[in-house]
Amino acid sequence: MQADAAALIGAGLAYGLAAIGPGVGIGIVVGNAVQAMVRQPEMAGQVRTTMFLGIAFTEALALFGLLLFFILFGAA
Repeated sequence: MQADAAALIGAGLAYGLAAIGPGVGIGIVVGNAVQAMVRQPEMAGQVRTTMFLGIAFTEALALFGLLLFFILFGAA
């Protein structure tokens, strides 16, 4: 019984902590992209494309955390 509760708490903590990093990372990526677009408006299209790629790769980390949550949750 206690092992099941520990697994559920661990699963919740794993996803919660796994979501913090990508959240901060996406904020940094978007903030720097906006600064780049303000400094060089003629490069806005290229910067926007690179920004979306950065967001996608960063969001993949959160999805791995969600996958880990479901694996640990299923083990309980």
